[in-house]
Amino acid sequence: MARPPPPLLLGLLLLLRLLLQLAAAGRPCGPTGLSRDTVLGHLGANITLTCQDKVPANATVLWQVEEQGSAGGWARRLAEGNMLLLRRLRYEDSGRYSCSVGSHLLRSLRLLVAEPPETPQVSCYRRSHDKDILCEWPQQERPSPGTRAMLWLKRRFVAENATEQRCRYFSKARKFVCRVKVPPGTDDTKHLVVSTCVSNSAGGSAGKDKIITLSGVLKPDPPINVTVEALEKAPQRLRVNWSYPSSWDPRFYWLRFQVRYRPEPAAAFMEVRPCLLAWSCCLCLARLSPALCPLQVDQVTTTWLDIHDAWRGTRHVVQVRAKDEFGHGAWSEWSQEAVGTPWTDPRDLTSEMEPFSLQFPVEDGTYLVTLPPELFGEDHANSAGGSVMEPSTHPVASPYAFLVTGGSLLLGIALFVGIMVRYRQMWWTSGQERTKPEGEGQHMLVPLGLPLPTLNDTPLLSHSAPSAPGMLHITHSDYSSSGQ
Repeated sequence: MARPPPPLLLGLLLLLRLLLQLAAAGRPCGPTGLSRDTVLGHLGANITLTCQDKVPANATVLWQVEEQGSAGGWARRLAEGNMLLLRRLRYEDSGRYSCSVGSHLLRSLRLLVAEPPETPQVSCYRRSHDKDILCEWPQQERPSPGTRAMLWLKRRFVAENATEQRCRYFSKARKFVCRVKVPPGTDDTKHLVVSTCVSNSAGGSAGKDKIITLSGVLKPDPPINVTVEALEKAPQRLRVNWSYPSSWDPRFYWLRFQVRYRPEPAAAFMEVRPCLLAWSCCLCLARLSPALCPLQVDQVTTTWLDIHDAWRGTRHVVQVRAKDEFGHGAWSEWSQEAVGTPWTDPRDLTSEMEPFSLQFPVEDGTYLVTLPPELFGEDHANSAGGSVMEPSTHPVASPYAFLVTGGSLLLGIALFVGIMVRYRQMWWTSGQERTKPEGEGQHMLVPLGLPLPTLNDTPLLSHSAPSAPGMLHITHSDYSSSGQ
């Protein structure tokens, strides 16, 4: 009875099989085969075509080139001689060349002008969860005629045939684009391997394999129908509205949006960064200064936003972009620009457009007299209503700037007044001390009574000691009694 192979040997065999499958997954990428009668020429180079090694001395060799699209025959004569020199080849020089002596054909060959293709740097994206994968890569130069681009897609570490797709070149965008069907049953988080190859008669170039996931390549189209409108009686607010792109169905998946804007005098948009604070805190900071926290909206169902710090009377340019509600993939491109101007009080416009006037009593009872424009140095001699002030096009400064400036000015004045009062008191005190005469205001200290006896170590009351006979002893009590 044969022994079963040990588990270690089975593991090695499985690993070897997997490695062989991975190695076989790579597609060969080389130049397409050239026939024996084909000559390859490089763009911009010179090339010499030879008819035969030996030609009779008295024979006249004539070169001709077949025009592209001609049904037959030789359309154009080139030159005479056994060798034909072509300078600075172009793609249009490709074709079939032939040399003959009289009506006898000596040789016919095909000239192909081509350049080796560029190495593809592929990037993939998906416009929504239910769309195909689009992979593309740019080209610095227009590819040579006959260039072929292929793409393969397969699941990673799975023994299966790769999905093959032919790619198309778009001359206006100058890039190759491939549309790839998603393999059925593919998980959004599972890895897929994308392989590319570009080849022509001059050579082939394979791009580096790219590992992607369906959720990682998600990139919606920009929002559409972006509009900006003013809010009544709100000179610093603008409302921005937009719609979902047609390629994204909001019934199944939502988007979150981001808004950027700038006043027209500004040359560039403010940088938009993800807000690290809560929406309400971010909105408060944006009201003070847009640089602290540029406005953005992360509300998945909201397709509008109120701008609270717009410049008064200034037109603003607004753009919107979108991203998957769970943050998968990348942000879309910015939408087309939309413009809008905040609401302006009609009274402000009327006061700005009225002519300069003063009221003087006149004989007919009229008090309104319009001053002539010459008093203001104007040159509008043909204006019938006197001098008219043009509306200002400069943006009005924010009230917060006036508050900060006024507070700083008041604080500086208060500090200055306090310092001046303090030094004034010091100067007045020192001046009084210097102006007093000598001895004025100085009084001698006179004791109010007799000085107190000096305390010493002698006790006031002492104990009676044995006395000698015949001596008189007086105590404090006796002295007090005698004093009475």
